[in-house]
Formats: sequence, structure tokens, C-alpha cells
Amino acid sequence: MLAFIGTAGAASAEATSSTWTFSGFGTVGAVHSDERQADYTASILKADGAGRTSHWSGDVDSKLGGQLDLHIDTRWSAVLQVVTEQRLDYSYQPRVEWANLKYQVTPELALRLGRIALPMFIAADYRKVGYAYPWVRTPLEVYGVLPLTNSDGADLSWQWNGEALRSTTQLFYGRTNIPLYDGARLRGRGIAGVSHTVEQGAFSARASIITARLSVGLFPALFEAFDGFGPQGRDIARRLRVDDKRASAMSVGLNYDPGQWFVMSEAGRSKVDGYLGSTRSAYLSGGWRHRNLTPYATWARVWGRLPDGPTALTLDGLAPAYAAGGAALNTSLAAMMRAVPSQSTLGAGLRWDLAPNFALKLQHQRVTTRNGSRGMFINSVPDYQSGRTAQVTSAALDFVF
Repeated sequence: MLAFIGTAGAASAEATSSTWTFSGFGTVGAVHSDERQADYTASILKADGAGRTSHWSGDVDSKLGGQLDLHIDTRWSAVLQVVTEQRLDYSYQPRVEWANLKYQVTPELALRLGRIALPMFIAADYRKVGYAYPWVRTPLEVYGVLPLTNSDGADLSWQWNGEALRSTTQLFYGRTNIPLYDGARLRGRGIAGVSHTVEQGAFSARASIITARLSVGLFPALFEAFDGFGPQGRDIARRLRVDDKRASAMSVGLNYDPGQWFVMSEAGRSKVDGYLGSTRSAYLSGGWRHRNLTPYATWARVWGRLPDGPTALTLDGLAPAYAAGGAALNTSLAAMMRAVPSQSTLGAGLRWDLAPNFALKLQHQRVTTRNGSRGMFINSVPDYQSGRTAQVTSAALDFVF
């Protein structure tokens, strides 16, 4: 939660000894990209970014969030977190990020019901809170591959500690339903997984695995058109359409932070039985703290792999009109599948804790798309050429209250 960052406000009822706390967080950011064929963004669930749409963008990182924690008694508690940031419809309509009820069965065992953060990656519980990590944003090559941040369901957490080692095992199950655009939605059902975290002194680690049935309601007309091209078209549509397809992801992360310096790394794999393909990703980052300044550097990479099997119609022997239509479909599908991300990033930055609960960050990155992919960029031109390197400069003011 946000208790380690700061709280404000409290009320109590003598009869029940219940208490509540309110906390908040936000980022005011600006990003510049010299790429003119695509937009650099922090999430594929945003409408635009910096580059093609506009040289500068304030929408990439800017957000505002608030969290209400209610402690009913020694066993019962609840949390509500609401975040506003740019969505795919260009709006900043607030979205409920967390909303759950927790029951502390024993001092070691807890059950939660409701909307819960998915425990993937080290920063899963605070990936929206820029103040909580050194960078302007979490490394996209790892965190951007899984843009889902929560699910509606339940989880069970068990804490078990040794003399020096603290461990937490978390089992979770749920579903999600996210609006995209033009009525399309991203639906996940049977989201299930396990996460395990260990801590010992300055060292911490987390390993997670998740599986789900995923449906992405994009490009229905394209797949319907493929259905009209006989057995080969129907086979392509069946394999590539993401309609109740199996999806899985796993990650492992290590962090060593003795105070004056830190080094951390995470790696992950994902696979979707459809046009989203599969990925392998990793990053390595380290920094040094000197008074209120923290310079840092980061390397990150994601390797994408297209789904197995043919991804284009064979046009030989077709009548000219059908061949022209098939060629257009092949071009559209190839452009869509360039979204399977392959890119690398080298970056360096500086965090300045200029006042209590305020951090100013400056960051520069070289982002190179690879292997025919447009990487994590969005809104690319139809003839986008992979292998391009974008110079991305970011500034962000993070705060908590």
C-alpha cells in the first residue's frame, strides 16, 4: 500500500476503534522524442505520446491518484485506490485501481476480496507511484509487456519467516474487463497464479507466474475478411484471432539496496495463443545516492517472437481481383503484427529529492526497435521501418501526500 510513503487525515469511532487514512500520489511529466514515425508512450493502453503526434507530450507519465485505507478492527480492513491518467479515448476519466476487503485470518494468513493488484514484478504494488522508484517510469521492456495491473477476484497471502529471512507466498484468482476503443474490450477470465517474495536485510526477490484466458476485441473486420478466403484464410483467422485464447506470463526480479546505492534486475516471459505472439524481456539498473541526488543507468531489452504458422495468404492462382484483396489483407495483418515488441533501451537519469515528498527526475534514453517490430511505440506510420533509434528525453516531478 502507500503507508510507507505518507498518510494524511484520520477519523475514529470509539465503539469500533475503526480508523481511516488517506494518501495520494501524482506525477507531472513532459517527454520529448525525435521519432517522427511513431509515438513513444508509457503504456499501450494510452492514446498517444511523444514523437509522431507531437514532439512534446505531457500525457506519457502524468497521473494523479488517491487511496483510502480503512482499518475496521484487528482482523478487517479495506482499501480504495483511484487513479486518473490518459486512456485510449484521450480522456482522463478516473479508474478504480484497487477496491478490496481484507480479512486477517491469523497473523500469518490473510484473505482479500475485490479488485487487487496483480503481483507481477517487484514494483507491482506501487508501479503507479513514480515517487516510489528511481526512474521516471518502470522499464517498458519488462513492465509494458503486461499492461494489466489488477484483477477482480480474490487472493490468499501467507507470511512465513525464519530467523533472518522473511517470505510471503500469494495465490490469486480473478478476471478483468478493460474498455479499449470503438466498443472493443480486453477481457481476461480465469486469471490465476502464484507469487513468492523473499527479503533478507538489503536483499529482496520476487518470482511470479500467471495464466489466463484472454480475449481482445480488436480488428474483427480484418479476421472476418480472412475467413472469406477459404481454408487457408480461416486457418489464419482461427490461429491469430485472440478470442478466449490461453495467455501466460512469468517473471523473476532481484533487488539489492543497502542505502547508499542500489542494483536491481528483472526478467520475464509471456505468451499469447494469437497474433500477440510471445516475448522474453529483461532489464538491469543501478544507481548511487549522494545526499539528495541519485544518478542511475538502465539497460533493457525485449525479444518478440511471432506466432507459429503462416501469417499471410498465398495469392498464387487467385483471380486478379481476389489477389488484390488478399494482398491488402496481408499488408494489414503484417502492420498489425509489428506490434509484437522487439526493442532495446539504454538510458541514464538523475533523481533530485528537492523537498520532503517531492522528487524531480531527468532522464535520457536511446530506444531502438528491432527485428521488423515497432517495439513498444504506438501510432506508427503504415510503412514504419524497424531498426530506428529514437532519442527520448523525459522530465517528471513526482510527489506524494
